[in-house]
Amino acid sequence: MSPHDDQSTTLFGNGDELPSNHSGNPHINQLINPGLARRQVVAGGAAIGAMAFLGIGLSTRVEADEPLDALQERLKGQPFKRNRLPFAPVAVTRADTITVPAGFKAKPFIPWGTPLTGSYPAFAEDAGNSAQDQAEQLGMHHDGMHFFPIDSQSGKGKRSDHGLLVLNHEYIDAQLLHPNGPTTVAGKRTIADEVRKEINAHGVSVVEIRRDKRGDWAVVPSPRNRRITAATPMTIAGPARGNALMKTRHSKSGTRARGTQNNCSNGHTPWGTYLTCEENWAGYFASQDSEQPREHSRYGIRKTSRYGWETLAGDEFQRFDASRHGTDASEDYRNEPNQFGWIVEIDPFDPQSVPVKRTALGRFAHEGLVFAPVKPGKRLVCYSGDDAQNEYIYKYVSRDKYQRGKAKNYLLDKGTLYVARFDADGTGTWLALDFADPAFQAACAVAGVSFADQGEVLINTRLAADIVGATKMDRPEWGAVNPDTGDVYFTLTNNSSRTTSDAANPRSPNPYGHIIRWREASKDFAGNRFAWDIFLLGGTQDDSRDPRGRTLNDSNIFASPDGLWFDDEGRLWIQTDMSGGQLGSGPFGNNQMLVADPKSGEVKRFLVGPVGCEVTGISQTPDFKTLFVNIQHPDDGSTWPDGPGKRPRSATVIISREDGRRLL
Repeated sequence: MSPHDDQSTTLFGNGDELPSNHSGNPHINQLINPGLARRQVVAGGAAIGAMAFLGIGLSTRVEADEPLDALQERLKGQPFKRNRLPFAPVAVTRADTITVPAGFKAKPFIPWGTPLTGSYPAFAEDAGNSAQDQAEQLGMHHDGMHFFPIDSQSGKGKRSDHGLLVLNHEYIDAQLLHPNGPTTVAGKRTIADEVRKEINAHGVSVVEIRRDKRGDWAVVPSPRNRRITAATPMTIAGPARGNALMKTRHSKSGTRARGTQNNCSNGHTPWGTYLTCEENWAGYFASQDSEQPREHSRYGIRKTSRYGWETLAGDEFQRFDASRHGTDASEDYRNEPNQFGWIVEIDPFDPQSVPVKRTALGRFAHEGLVFAPVKPGKRLVCYSGDDAQNEYIYKYVSRDKYQRGKAKNYLLDKGTLYVARFDADGTGTWLALDFADPAFQAACAVAGVSFADQGEVLINTRLAADIVGATKMDRPEWGAVNPDTGDVYFTLTNNSSRTTSDAANPRSPNPYGHIIRWREASKDFAGNRFAWDIFLLGGTQDDSRDPRGRTLNDSNIFASPDGLWFDDEGRLWIQTDMSGGQLGSGPFGNNQMLVADPKSGEVKRFLVGPVGCEVTGISQTPDFKTLFVNIQHPDDGSTWPDGPGKRPRSATVIISREDGRRLL
């Protein structure tokens, strides 16, 4: 998530997109019994009632059942005898540095501009690097990432001292990217190399790294090192491939695309590839058409773009102008926005491979993609949130079953996309967005909306979700699956536009955010029923709840949860993305990272970032002696990580113990 509350899409604005869900679908707050006490939801009461309604048992292992009364105690947070969070929490701070607990150390690594490929151009402290330099350096504004051990092409190896670190670059700060900011004349861009540099600062970096015997990490000059930018050639796969709405002047067949941008969170497949997720991409485009097609209007395409790339002459820039200029789509770029909003698969081990946009996973503001436990002989299941106010949570189920040792990419091209409806009794239903499904066709008939085929359904994923009656949510962001239980957790960062409250969204508006969780009724995760509750409510000491139903305290108050990740031992790591006044004043300090234990109910603050940053992106080495965390967009009041007099740079932080042992 980018850092600005105002959600501006004006020239050089870096904000999130404006809300575009004007459907009549109920918000989750309208579906909840107003009399249900907040403490019951937090303590797991709603989930218990839901499971009784479904008539199923749950367990601490995905395969086995557990008595309902034992489940209730576990969801309430039955304390363990040992402390599973063995560190002293750090205090709230506004220091321009990384703060971690005693006994730990944090070292900045691979900041924006780090030489990576080609001629390995050094970073110019005045930001004077050229566009070509930027194409050979780390991009700007690090976000989601994953560490792939180098000893296994599947990314499932155990080697911890050598691997590929793959990371997203969400957006840019144009004022910092150039020595004197971007050049404009009468509101238009005039210098092509500046715009190319901005395009090249987006995307993904693949970085080969190695840890020496002292525990220090370094970049390895390697042919595997790679930059993927907003101009990199890509192919389109899945139901929308070749669709009429994907055809452009550049790709008259609708099968090729150029670039990926606004890459926020991420995912990784069981077969060792990286998934980068296109989030707030709509603001990169502009259209002067008086009437927008639904695949534009429902996603927020406007007359003014974020960076003004389309105002510069040349095909490489004019593709960001989505206006109609010809008699059909082969003569202009009216369909260029339709080639964005997808999940892109990248093979990090093959620098010659072409990234693939997987359209079966839907088109929206993807925050990330998280997989349910993957087992041979079972269908593949994964989840993604649509990061905008009042948007939805989705699940994808592959048509075919996962088998080790067989070609697997098709699993992301053939399957069914579902959207969630959360019901007032604590249960929920996954609603199929399937052109061949009679229930979907019936809903379309009632709404008076038609689609030509499944490709058009997926290009208009948000509209399809509106039609079937999905539940509006408070900005669904990162997801994570508990390795102990299979419970799925999602952050709902905040929602300033909501005006009513209820058990599931107990504040109006909701400036602090919360974390929701659910459990699938089917053991293989592929069914269409689930039960949900609230795990954690962010906020101040007098307006929050921890997993045990108590208010948060000085050791764990937080707001605007965003990043979410489970380590191998079932601890939930939570990263925050406060912005605006919430970040500048109040009790929370700078953005932070906390650790929560679903079993004991403990929540502790582990890290606080520098001034103005977002804490985002997390991965570990298999030996858990190194934790990688990204620090995005330290603001212009910061000099992190290079020190006084230097311009701030996004960077990865390497966290380890001072004694060299496992982190926790």
